[in-house]
Amino acid sequence: MLKLFKALLIVINGMLIIALIFIHFVFKERSYEASLNYYTFPLPVIIIIILIASIFIGKKFRRYNIILAIILLVVWLGRSFKIHIPDKITDNDLEIVFWNASRDNNFEMALKESESFPDVMVLAEGKETNLKQLKDKFPEYHFYKSREDLYLFSKSPINIISEESSQFKTTVIHFETNGINFYAVDVTGSTDVPKSWEFSFLEKWIQPENNMIVLGDFNVPYESKFLNILKTNFQHAFNKKGNGFRETWFWNIPLLSLDHIWVSKDLKILKTQKINTFKSDHSMLKTYIKKP
Repeated sequence: MLKLFKALLIVINGMLIIALIFIHFVFKERSYEASLNYYTFPLPVIIIIILIASIFIGKKFRRYNIILAIILLVVWLGRSFKIHIPDKITDNDLEIVFWNASRDNNFEMALKESESFPDVMVLAEGKETNLKQLKDKFPEYHFYKSREDLYLFSKSPINIISEESSQFKTTVIHFETNGINFYAVDVTGSTDVPKSWEFSFLEKWIQPENNMIVLGDFNVPYESKFLNILKTNFQHAFNKKGNGFRETWFWNIPLLSLDHIWVSKDLKILKTQKINTFKSDHSMLKTYIKKP
């Protein structure tokens, strides 16, 4: 009976591993249902599950789980861990910050976490803020609040070109400042809404061109097929000049790269930082670019 139970555990272990591998590397985002599983089981989670499962299957088979976990760890590190030498930053260069403030934080907390007054800052899910009081407190700076809680801050005047929202609250703001076209994005995180709908909406309003930066919470990992157009036409700020793990979520644990800054290829990225914080479940992103 004991042997039968152990054999059953080995079979369950094998089936579990096959299912997880297929979810992540084969099924991915082939359908709405598959995508939910794909986002739920990023590689770090799969590695942990395989290691926990190895406890129950005996020494003879445990080694295979450990070997597989090591292989997946190498794949994950190769994808996500970046090492770059930053370029020299001067006073003429632009400092750009994005942060999902998790509805608990406002501009003043964001500035504190950033430890600087950047040239441009975008907050998604910012805490309700009285912009008049903020403008009275910082009269030399410029602020804007969208209809769907996207907040903009700039040292230079902000020219709002358009603001669009889908019926499921995905928002994109096209604005110009410092001679650059910016698109601030916040894609709905609702699991009831297929990402294909929301990215079709974004593609309608964001047309790749020079002198352009797209930044925001896209609510899909970097590996997602829905980011392929951005990968083709833009530089990923962290991949280009970041150091450490690319993932920005969850609570400083590097599970998913949900937040991104994309920079057109004609602009030079000098340095990118990920600022970990316990003020939000998302890390803050800061990048420096050469001013055009």
